[in-house]
Amino acid sequence: MSMFCYQCQETAKGTGCEVRGVCGKTEDVAKLQDLLIYTLKGISEIVQKSELDIADLSAENYELLRSLFMTITNANFDADAIEAQIKKMISMRNALREKASAQDFGDAAVFEVQSRDEMLEKASSVGVLATENEDIRSLRELMIYGLKGMAAYAEHALNIGKEDVDIFGFIYRALAATLDDSLSADDLVALVLETGKYGVTAMALLDEANTSKYGMPQISEVNIGVKKNPAILISGHDLTDLEQLLEQTKGTGVDVYTHSEMLPAHYYPFFKKYDNLAGNYGNAWWKQIDEFGPFNGPILFTTNCIVPPRKDEIRDRIFTT
Repeated sequence: MSMFCYQCQETAKGTGCEVRGVCGKTEDVAKLQDLLIYTLKGISEIVQKSELDIADLSAENYELLRSLFMTITNANFDADAIEAQIKKMISMRNALREKASAQDFGDAAVFEVQSRDEMLEKASSVGVLATENEDIRSLRELMIYGLKGMAAYAEHALNIGKEDVDIFGFIYRALAATLDDSLSADDLVALVLETGKYGVTAMALLDEANTSKYGMPQISEVNIGVKKNPAILISGHDLTDLEQLLEQTKGTGVDVYTHSEMLPAHYYPFFKKYDNLAGNYGNAWWKQIDEFGPFNGPILFTTNCIVPPRKDEIRDRIFTT
């Protein structure tokens, strides 16, 4: 097989995508994502074995979130961007290792790659299937997917100025644990459950961030029709991006419509003051493949979920933050 990914519920045949992702992810993107995760595991091993103070690792903490986030389903299909992130994280990893007290690190903490070809070759040996035991593999991956979701929530909260160092600490600990072959299935089950606990903590942090800035959600009516003004469509979950867009378009005669995952923005009191927040256009995220064509205007993605469009004309109207 040229790749293997079973990260989402839509995976091919319910077992795993082996040629191309059902999501549209190519073989190269899948492998680069695997290598980025492997690099994060090496960073985490260094942090754990050297008992580094997580509170002093602000830049590393933020890039850890960013790296995990960009590998979740339907968030990033840009091989160049992922390659650049791998190089950035290897540089950060090496700097951490130079000042680490421990030195008995495994391959994830010391490997080097330069070119795209070297990255793809390395990724082939460190991806999901590198763990032979299916039970151990499944538990490790379940934990990693939980960490990815946790990182997404934590990054959104961070954009509003809220963070919890304990969440960073757990992510390092859990990623390092996926390299530890001495851990049994029972040990990993306990870590998976702990991942769920910290996932709830991250969700609570984001809820506090959103409500402290945008108010407590209210039951709200939302216009699902369209008006005559030119408009921008915005999707994703990042409310700070929506706020900036509304500020930049107010008074210009340009309306803003939410799509799919941005629909909940309408129930925050803060956004009700914007007359240019015209309503919600379209339906579920996966229907964008058909709905973006007739929209005819610019489309802004703040996070996920994006589906690679069929036509270049639509691709040229898609922007990201």
